[in-house]
Amino acid sequence: MRIALFGDIHANLEALEAVLADAREQHCSDYVCLGDVVGYNANPAECLEIVREMNCPVVKGNHDEDASGDHSLETMNPTAATALMWTREQLNQEQREWLRKMRMVRQVADFTVVHSTLDQPTNWNYVTNRFDAMSNFSYQFTQVCFHGHTHVPRVYIKDSKVHEVAAESVVIEPGSKYFINAGSVGQPRDGDW
Repeated sequence: MRIALFGDIHANLEALEAVLADAREQHCSDYVCLGDVVGYNANPAECLEIVREMNCPVVKGNHDEDASGDHSLETMNPTAATALMWTREQLNQEQREWLRKMRMVRQVADFTVVHSTLDQPTNWNYVTNRFDAMSNFSYQFTQVCFHGHTHVPRVYIKDSKVHEVAAESVVIEPGSKYFINAGSVGQPRDGDW
């Protein structure tokens, strides 16, 4: 079994189609979405429908949460708030309800998935260094946990200490725990605009 993990699509239809085509070429048989299906880009409804029709495990991202609600967005940065207001207008009530019902954390096979952090998934905290990663390991009951949110592929390993390694050089070793960011399908990292 080969599993394609993808997330932070942010309504980028072309990027989602490219990632899914690559996954098929890599002979992936299963898919898992790490959240933020919508937000920022031009095709929220189309991306949502593709992911929904895949019937794969999905966790809720912060943009999914904000697009599905009716709460005020005035505390957000203006770019994100404008994009989310527009996204709300593009989605019908059934689509918004699908986003609302997403779970925050899921166990899939023998690994866990979350959009932000395991310790406080609804606070949408970012994991950008090994100190941020440390608090997650106490809540991680599988050897491996995949997350998104920062858009940057990173791997944090807890063995005798917590450290970061390059994403392309990971070998899962017995006795260690891994907190892995899969990167982003459709959105650059903050500051890459």
